Amino acid sequence: MDAPINIALVGNPNSGKSSLFNALTGLNQKVSNFPGVTVDKKTGSARISSHLQANIIDLPGTYSLYPKSADEYVTYEVLINPSHEEVPDLVVIVADAANLKRNLLFCSQIMDLKMPVVIALTMMDIARKKGIEIDLEGLESKLGVPVVAINPRKNKGLSELKKVIEQVLRDKQGVAVQDFIDNNALAPELIRDIKQYFPAKSDYAALHVAVNVDELPFLNGGQRLAIKNKLAEYKFNKTKMQAEEIMHRYGRIKTLMKATVVEADPLEKQLRSEKIDNLLLHRFWGYFILLTVLFVLFQSIFWLASYPMDAIESAFGALSGWLSTHLPDNNFTDLMVNGVLAGISGIAVFVPQIMILFGLITVLEDTGYMARISFLTDRLMRQVGLNGKSVMPLISGVACAVPAIMAARSIENRKERLITIMVTPLMSCSARLPIYTIVIALVVPDHKVLGFLSLQGLVMMGLYLLGFFMAILIAAILRLLVRMKEKSYFIMELPIYRAPRWKNVGVTMVQKAKIFVTDAGKVIMVISVILWFLASYGPPKGMQAAKAQYEAAVQAHPEQKEALDRQYQSDKLSHSYAGVLGHQIEPVIRPLGYDWKIGIALITSFAAREVFVGTMATLYSVGENPDDNDATLREKMMAARREDGSPVYTLATGLSLMIFYAFAMQCMSTLAVVRRETRSWKFPVIQLFYMTGLAYVCSFAVYQLFK
Repeated sequence: MDAPINIALVGNPNSGKSSLFNALTGLNQKVSNFPGVTVDKKTGSARISSHLQANIIDLPGTYSLYPKSADEYVTYEVLINPSHEEVPDLVVIVADAANLKRNLLFCSQIMDLKMPVVIALTMMDIARKKGIEIDLEGLESKLGVPVVAINPRKNKGLSELKKVIEQVLRDKQGVAVQDFIDNNALAPELIRDIKQYFPAKSDYAALHVAVNVDELPFLNGGQRLAIKNKLAEYKFNKTKMQAEEIMHRYGRIKTLMKATVVEADPLEKQLRSEKIDNLLLHRFWGYFILLTVLFVLFQSIFWLASYPMDAIESAFGALSGWLSTHLPDNNFTDLMVNGVLAGISGIAVFVPQIMILFGLITVLEDTGYMARISFLTDRLMRQVGLNGKSVMPLISGVACAVPAIMAARSIENRKERLITIMVTPLMSCSARLPIYTIVIALVVPDHKVLGFLSLQGLVMMGLYLLGFFMAILIAAILRLLVRMKEKSYFIMELPIYRAPRWKNVGVTMVQKAKIFVTDAGKVIMVISVILWFLASYGPPKGMQAAKAQYEAAVQAHPEQKEALDRQYQSDKLSHSYAGVLGHQIEPVIRPLGYDWKIGIALITSFAAREVFVGTMATLYSVGENPDDNDATLREKMMAARREDGSPVYTLATGLSLMIFYAFAMQCMSTLAVVRRETRSWKFPVIQLFYMTGLAYVCSFAVYQLFK
């Protein structure tokens, strides 16, 4: 069997490239970084035929062969660099049939590089709904390269695509005989001279050497100097050349489409789309609808999730009580009930909310409304030094800050990208959701506003909006402090409106729940077991003193044994290693309204915010009487008292705690990815200090105001 070949998938964003990659590779894929840059490289293996194995490389989406951002430059270098380690043996260009004119620009540029090419037309069904009919044979004849219609979401056309790929590689086809446009006419003398210094495969490749002579890593010093001298000699104007090239390409595309494509009346199509956008993007109603959508989203998280959450809580409470009653009273039982089971319950109870949140976000993405949010908020973003492209990382931050920060790579402007990275962690991610949920349930009454709105849901929405507006405020400050001057443009294509793919919504919900349970669950479980040990054992002197005091009290007042048992459990926890650590940090956090148990949770949740709930579950399980093991975590926290008998979780403490977690940088993974994206420890350190300081000051103010 021959060695695997390299097949690169390229195309415009939202053209179906990722769907094709997933369909070809299935589970045989991995994500890593391209060498030297923090841009995701998705690679996978696929069986093209019985004797042909391929490495499939999913390159970042781009609109043309003139890169503007780091991820677009990766695609450019793989295609233009003949010595690149990922140089493809064949390029599959994924083109959206419903937006063929725009997609053909990129197709024609790659064809003129004289690489083996197969064009895979996606979204043919959407094109037909829009009244577009494409003559595939005519299009293939005019372009001079194979064209295949596919639907990767439904696995249609994949067999034909594989046959065409095999045929192209076997017969060495797929390279257009003629240039799409007369590239040589754009700069004939310069192209001739460049080919003397560098063996470019085509006139168009030689032109790109001229345009990006300073950035291309495969040129040596002598080649670069000689070419730059020729550029000066011919007074080469790359901007003028690019504009002329694009004009010629669109002229040829227009002629080609007249011969091979029948389109519906564009006015009718425009009117249908505009009617919806005139409402959703309206200067007033657009923002009102956006707030309504967010309001419904957060109301749904509480309303829909309350039933399964209550059932899960009750089930774990009952199981804990049953195990305590039926298992022998020893350290192993204590570990299983108060360490392992308490940790698992702290994970499982929030799975319904995680699933509902991601399900609703997927619906917004699938319908095309998420892109409208970017467009709608561009004006607000520009006033604070960002643009509409910053909205997508911020919205993604509602799920998780790590991929959201990586999504900022699509922002071409370096200053706007840096500011976006610095403020994205202020968005309330899904890891904060368990904390908000349990604290809101403790301190905010389950009242109805106007008879049907959940007060708890309104508070939840307020926390998410608070994170967004704080991100905007910090961005405005950073705009003044970050000294970079670079022009910024916001150009984006609004996807068509369509019904959500409910199967995709369901799959996403299950996947996100699995990620939460496995990734966050591992951390929570490990920390829960460690905490059980720290809360169950302590310095011998303190633990022996607590035991001696308990035994003396029982001997003196045997009728009060139940109350003394409770006191002993509390004293043991207070004298344990966890208690000693908590009491040491308590003076620092007391002005915020926190006791030493909350202090321990603040420390452990730095590994991952959601660990807060697991920590509370362990501490309150270890510190309680075994007879109370069937109580839920909420009931235990509600019953918690300070030394003076006052409740720990008052409205002031609850609000202070939610504000702290809304602003604090309690996530090692986020700091690590900021370090990777900025290639410096400077920015994550700044982020850690400014967010922690902001959280402390705001929490202090809220507690002092409400206590």
